[in-house]
Amino acid sequence: MDVFGKALTDIYKTGEADTLWLHNSYGEPEEMPLAFFFRDDEEMPVLELQALHMCTGKVLDIGAGVGSHALLLQAFNIDVTAIDVSAAAVDIMKDRGVKKALLQDVFTYREKFDTILMLMNGIGLTGTLSGFKEFLIKIKDLLNPGGQVIFDSSDISYLYEDQLKPQNQYYGEVSYQYEYQGKKGDWFNWVYIDEESIKAIAADTGWNCEMIFDDGEDQYLVKLTLA
Repeated sequence: MDVFGKALTDIYKTGEADTLWLHNSYGEPEEMPLAFFFRDDEEMPVLELQALHMCTGKVLDIGAGVGSHALLLQAFNIDVTAIDVSAAAVDIMKDRGVKKALLQDVFTYREKFDTILMLMNGIGLTGTLSGFKEFLIKIKDLLNPGGQVIFDSSDISYLYEDQLKPQNQYYGEVSYQYEYQGKKGDWFNWVYIDEESIKAIAADTGWNCEMIFDDGEDQYLVKLTLA
């Protein structure tokens, strides 16, 4: 069940929604502010605005959600294709005016772009550190010559300031589960990757890595180009 999609649909259609809870593998459940997904450019952090201004050519917005970034790119007259695995999110994107909104998993996609964009820690969908490495190899097939991959991530070592980091896996690998109106979705893996790991894995898989922006709160913007 698309628990997340149901919550998005409720707030989009009625302006109201019950609490969307995000269970995690490292602490107490967190409340997800649904309005955050519908923000405009005035509400977006500098990091995201910087990423959008860097987009050129044909753009693929991966994990586009309800299309907030895609709509801004369209306003810049940029050719953007927005994909998500939530049918409800894609329906909302289309209703909001995203011209190319597709229900699509990036791992089975077959088209080429000049910019691949993954914001709101969208790179986390690779699930694990090894998954990130595999993704960097696969994503080459979606990129035109001279293209770029732009994403943000975070170093979550601060979560373990008062406790030991996991011994059997990379500390940035976590699991999440959405809960809405008493119904729970499936657990899914997510990964937050520290700067040094990004640089090392990028170099190992044939990418040039440039750290574009650091917000001073352990979140940063990354640009990859093929070496």
